[in-house]
Amino acid sequence: MCLKYKHTLTIVERRLDGNIVKSVLKGESMKINKAEIIKEYGKDEKDTGSVEVQVALLTARIKNLTEHLKSNKQDKHSTRGLNKMVSQRKKLLDYLSSQDINRARSLKAKLGIRG
Repeated sequence: MCLKYKHTLTIVERRLDGNIVKSVLKGESMKINKAEIIKEYGKDEKDTGSVEVQVALLTARIKNLTEHLKSNKQDKHSTRGLNKMVSQRKKLLDYLSSQDINRARSLKAKLGIRG
């Protein structure tokens, strides 16, 4: 083994003992179960395109990313992704409100979304 390779291994070992292991363990607990969300908000198990399912999946991803950003405040790329997801969810909710206001209101109440 050359010195450079040995030094790289040492850095990896330190990072594995510290932050990376914690973030991997935390990431597993924040996993989104798409099948459950689709089953709860969709018409059947294969209904992934309805507005309700899309909004519910986006809400789960937004909550997941918000938890990530609480511990990683400097992560500007994830902040941009979060803003895009919130904007997409707002567009979908506006569309649903224009089609059927009662469905939109019940979905917002069920998901705990303000507005």
